[in-house]
Amino acid sequence: MEKYRVKAEEKIKLKNYDPDDTSLIPDGKPAGLAKMAELTQKLDKLQEVLFAEHKHKILIILQARDAAGKDGTIRSVFSGINPQGVHIESFKVPSEIESDHDYLWRIHQQVPGKGEMVVFNRSHYEDVLVVRVHNFVTKDVWKNRYDQIKNFEKMLTEEGATILKFYLNISRDEQKKRLQDRIDDPAKNWKFNPGDLKERALWDEYSSAYEDAFNETSTNLAPWYIIPADHNWYRNFCVASILVKTLEDLDMKYPAPTADLSKIIID
Repeated sequence: MEKYRVKAEEKIKLKNYDPDDTSLIPDGKPAGLAKMAELTQKLDKLQEVLFAEHKHKILIILQARDAAGKDGTIRSVFSGINPQGVHIESFKVPSEIESDHDYLWRIHQQVPGKGEMVVFNRSHYEDVLVVRVHNFVTKDVWKNRYDQIKNFEKMLTEEGATILKFYLNISRDEQKKRLQDRIDDPAKNWKFNPGDLKERALWDEYSSAYEDAFNETSTNLAPWYIIPADHNWYRNFCVASILVKTLEDLDMKYPAPTADLSKIIID
């Protein structure tokens, strides 16, 4: 999965990342789904140890253009996990109270505690993406936020958090198909928002904003991964693979019993 990781200090261009890529599963979708089933089982066990050990904190950030599949990724990757230790947080337009504070205020309240896994569906990166593209703040303001975000994430990792940041990389053509499907399929009509078309018209502006965000904030402590998202099954496989490998590398252990179990007899 290193091919999808944005290395610290690397300057990347999105055009060099193929949204249609499925190269790590050459045998295609059936093989990918089989591997995904194995990963789901592993993830379930790893999350149980994470919760029991009560030591590590896992923060997963999902960013993407409209229709790239943030919700679908969450359903697929985390469907088999005990909800007791996993929380999903979605960040929409700030409320009046949230707007009265700094942009990280509402974010910090939702970061994981010990033993928890938290998934951000959109995140503080909206404040260097949509805010920039729509000129809600000046360039000086959003440029300063790169260092603020890096310092914020550095503090979280120093306090025991592991941070994984995923950009679900959908092509313009595939986005068009999915948006059209939301219009054509009555069961998906509720998903369609005319505002998505206004955002789509700003495709190049968002590309530049995403590239700068990756180049400025992908660090060894909190790396970005640019995940091919034109194929849902492959997107889910990649995210799950990276998450499982990261959790395995933490070398977590179940805590020792608080009493000598050999002397306990249950009548």
